[in-house]
Amino acid sequence: MKRSIATRVAGIAFAASLLFLLGCRSEVTPIKTLLDDPGSYDGKTVRIAGVCAGGMGILGYGAYQVDDGTGKLLVVTESGGAPREGARIGVEGTFRAAFTLKTETVAALVEKRRYEP
Repeated sequence: MKRSIATRVAGIAFAASLLFLLGCRSEVTPIKTLLDDPGSYDGKTVRIAGVCAGGMGILGYGAYQVDDGTGKLLVVTESGGAPREGARIGVEGTFRAAFTLKTETVAALVEKRRYEP
């Protein structure tokens, strides 16, 4: 009987851990959503994923665009330079909205980490 209780407790602990980890996973935000309402995301940490649509890197610093099919967003990095054009990447960073003028929004994501989507 003691083994049965221990097995149940272990099962419950495992299930609770799994739910906790799933709840902590950040969702990818479509670039269109960021650009349509930049004020709501300014200064917040977000994740995007898409294809590198060009960029440049020099001495470890870089800037590149990510295209997720809904829009393109400039990503600025202080480490690691830019990925190669056409590479599928995910980026987590701080969204910065510079300004919106009529239909154009100027914004960038300051890269904290890059991951494989």
